[in-house]
Amino acid sequence: MIMGFFDRIKKAFGGKDENAETEKYDAALEKSRDSFGARLNKLFANFRTVDEDFFDDLEETLIGADVGFETAVRITDELRDEVKLRNVHDSNAVARVIVQKLVDLYGESGKDEDNSLHFAEEGPTVFLFVGVNGAGKTTTIGKLANRLHKEGKSVLLAAADTFRAGAIQQLQVWGERDDVPVVAGPEGGDPAAVVYDAVVRAKKENTDVLIVDTAGRLQNKVNLMNELAKIKRVIQRELPDQPAEVLLVVDGTTGQNALSQAKEFNQTTEMTGLVLTKLDGSGKGGIVLAVRNELHVPVKLVGLGEGIDDLADFEPTKFVYGLFKGLIDAPETEEEEK
Repeated sequence: MIMGFFDRIKKAFGGKDENAETEKYDAALEKSRDSFGARLNKLFANFRTVDEDFFDDLEETLIGADVGFETAVRITDELRDEVKLRNVHDSNAVARVIVQKLVDLYGESGKDEDNSLHFAEEGPTVFLFVGVNGAGKTTTIGKLANRLHKEGKSVLLAAADTFRAGAIQQLQVWGERDDVPVVAGPEGGDPAAVVYDAVVRAKKENTDVLIVDTAGRLQNKVNLMNELAKIKRVIQRELPDQPAEVLLVVDGTTGQNALSQAKEFNQTTEMTGLVLTKLDGSGKGGIVLAVRNELHVPVKLVGLGEGIDDLADFEPTKFVYGLFKGLIDAPETEEEEK
């Protein structure tokens, strides 16, 4: 039998942090871990018998933990069969089965998933960032530009969010901080014109990476999506194989709203990946499970803190270990070992 994702995580970590980034995941997901644990503890405080009332409460608990409706229903249905098969009654054992189901479902949904950022083999790489206002899009761009610049890549930023007051200036501040140039136009100007100028400059100067900031809100959703499509066409006229990545930035603290945004954008922008910000700011880290299981779009970057170096590549095993650490490391009960 192939080792499950849950068992691979246990084997990989053995209850011990391996490095600084693992510790970052651990710290950033503390609130989510505590929130999930508190919800399970509350459920089991009234634990008498594993009956239909228990499964109804479990489904509500999982939905409340932001793992997504589809995921909650599937886990609850599978747990019914598992409990009957294994005759599990101990609350700790049931809790571990719940987590194992979540983790293995998460691993199954991510099979063959590519969480890495893609770069062009020749010529400029273009990363197009999209998302609603307030999700942390411009800040994420600034942090990524800083990291790429430190790695020795030449970076150019395009301030194509010409509609939000202060957006251009915010990106320019990041450009100064990162020591990377910013192509900008007038506030309220044509975003596609800014992107065209940036692409032409990137080609002329043989820039390694061009990162494009975009508006998160126009007069209505149709206008926003049309503008994003126009920007993409401008890029592809000059660089047919670009953008290499269309990354949707969503605020991890918004829970199910983040999933709704991802579904909406994915219908119109052909996203290649997600960036989840502010995972350290709330107990809603379970949204990553929902995104992966229901949307099947890879998470590529995560915000694990407010520092400039706290934008991390998404690593599934470290994320899951950080989210369920206590239960993954907990010793098995005699009932489980039978």
